[in-house]
Amino acid sequence: MGLPHERHLRPRFWTALAFSVPVLVLAMGAMVAPDFFHRFDPQLLAWIQFLLTTPVFFWAGAPINRRWWKSIRERDTNMFTLIVTGTGAAYLFSVGATVFGEHFPAALRTAHGVPLYFEAVAFITTIVLLGQILEQRAHARTDAAIRALLNLTPKIAHRVGPDGREEDVPLEAVQVGDRLRVRPGEHIPVDGRVIEGATEIDESMLTGEPLPVAKGAGDHVSAGTLNTTGSLVQRAERIGHDTLLAQIIRLVEAAQDSEAPIARLADRVSAWFTPLVLGLAAVTFAGWLVVGPEPRFVHALLNAMAVLIIACPCALGLATPVSLVTGIGRGAQAGVLVKDAAALERLSSATTLLIDKTGTLTAGTPRVVALTPAGGFDAPTLLALAAAAESPSEHPLARAIVAAAREQQLTLPPATEFVAEPGAGIRARVSGRNVEVGRAHAATQHDATATSAAFSTVVAVTVDGQAAGTLVLADTIKPTTPAAIRALQQLGIRVVMVTGDREETARAVAQELGLDGWHSGVTPARKQELVREHRARGERVIFAGDGLNDAPALAAAEVGIAMGTGTDVAMHSAGIVLVQGDLAALVRAVRLSRATLRNIKQNLFWAFAYNFAGLPLAAGVLYPLTGWLLHPMFASVAMSVSSITVVTNALRLRHARL
Repeated sequence: MGLPHERHLRPRFWTALAFSVPVLVLAMGAMVAPDFFHRFDPQLLAWIQFLLTTPVFFWAGAPINRRWWKSIRERDTNMFTLIVTGTGAAYLFSVGATVFGEHFPAALRTAHGVPLYFEAVAFITTIVLLGQILEQRAHARTDAAIRALLNLTPKIAHRVGPDGREEDVPLEAVQVGDRLRVRPGEHIPVDGRVIEGATEIDESMLTGEPLPVAKGAGDHVSAGTLNTTGSLVQRAERIGHDTLLAQIIRLVEAAQDSEAPIARLADRVSAWFTPLVLGLAAVTFAGWLVVGPEPRFVHALLNAMAVLIIACPCALGLATPVSLVTGIGRGAQAGVLVKDAAALERLSSATTLLIDKTGTLTAGTPRVVALTPAGGFDAPTLLALAAAAESPSEHPLARAIVAAAREQQLTLPPATEFVAEPGAGIRARVSGRNVEVGRAHAATQHDATATSAAFSTVVAVTVDGQAAGTLVLADTIKPTTPAAIRALQQLGIRVVMVTGDREETARAVAQELGLDGWHSGVTPARKQELVREHRARGERVIFAGDGLNDAPALAAAEVGIAMGTGTDVAMHSAGIVLVQGDLAALVRAVRLSRATLRNIKQNLFWAFAYNFAGLPLAAGVLYPLTGWLLHPMFASVAMSVSSITVVTNALRLRHARL
């Protein structure tokens, strides 16, 4: 019996808040403006508080009360057991004081009657609802991630019949063995093999790598990947739930379902504190009933209730959610968007960071990093001719070359007779010259990259059939990445790269950044497996990535961290988003997490210190020596002071240095 969806909790929260504010004003008003509030009949004010608090406790707090009943029925005490037991005792005491106040012992009455606890009941219920709404928001991201994945496949496929005629059919009608036409700019509908045509496929959703992959007859293509340039005909091999994309969706769903609920500190402490309070209340009742003064039953009942009331965890209910809300706000100021409040807690104990390469450690798009002119051409002329020829192309390498020319403010003459050959390159006429740009052959690549990073791509430029030079392009490491990696390692976190790229590239990046390890050639399913393998070794694993292929691992990690510059699916699957896609923000997130958890522990200490100090007094241990019983008004003031202490301590997070 879990809590309902956030959309069902929100109306209960706002109703509770609207009713709790006037209850607080009526309860505390006499302390702030006694001359004004003492004009009113205390009994009238008590009945108004009763009428406002009752729907808060029974209707707005119904989901919390059901969790309390479940904990009692299953003998599994937690924070809900303690909260509802305390608020229930406070509510019953207050109702009794409102209806039968004149029959209470004189020791429990003041000049204005028996003190009431309606405001504590109302506000504890409201605060707990707020904390549960924050927690429920984490569950909403699963549906959004799945919807985004499903939208990657087209709803219609172009089926080619035996006579060569094409017909558009719903994707559900496609059968294994069907021939399907895929035009430029369309997503691959099902898994299969190319039987006609040549093209380049953007497989970044699967591999995370930004450069399209050349595909020809006999090559495998996967559903959801993007056909960029040429037209092709594929034969359907895996359809529906058997496609690789469907497997990724199932991995995300399974990872979300297998996430254990956050074991909150309050629950762990409540597991033994609640039975202690209930036992003390029972002993108090029995003791006063046996040896207490007359009327024994009334004294026994009131002192037992005093134990439950003073244990009512107003500060405990505030301790975690107020710190989390304050920490989340501080994170937003620092470029850290916390989607799952529990993730902020778990991040503090992380020991291992598994991190994607492309778009996370690196910029995610290629850039021109070197030029080598030949045949009498100078560097500006070489770049201008190559960029002019590539300007009609949408290929990522073409866009990088054009961007480099624009950065140098070069004038690009118009290109005519443009022809793109998938997997080979392009050719065009520029200023009356025949210009060809394509991937360099192996020997040229070796010469051009002799002094470059191993994760470079080399393109050769020829003009009128003569070699004009080479351009080296690379997905460069983000400027802030090296310092961020060092800072994370200083915080005691091992950094291990997980990439779909080849081993040579992974080794080069890992060595340049001084990483603690790397895994290359990794599929989306394998990324998730690696997360689980590291967790099985006792490591507290966080995963950072930006692509669709990272979604299963983001969901399976104890904390998933997505780049704000990445895909929607990655951001839906993660608990924390780095708004600018900058790893320096991850360092700030870890520091914020640790500061927030320290703050929560401090709040819990003050909350329970108040309880431990007050419980013996509420039980009446001083009565045999002094004849003194804990006055309910003192309990009310002490409860307020405890709450103020917790809130004030939590607000210090607004100025935490990250």
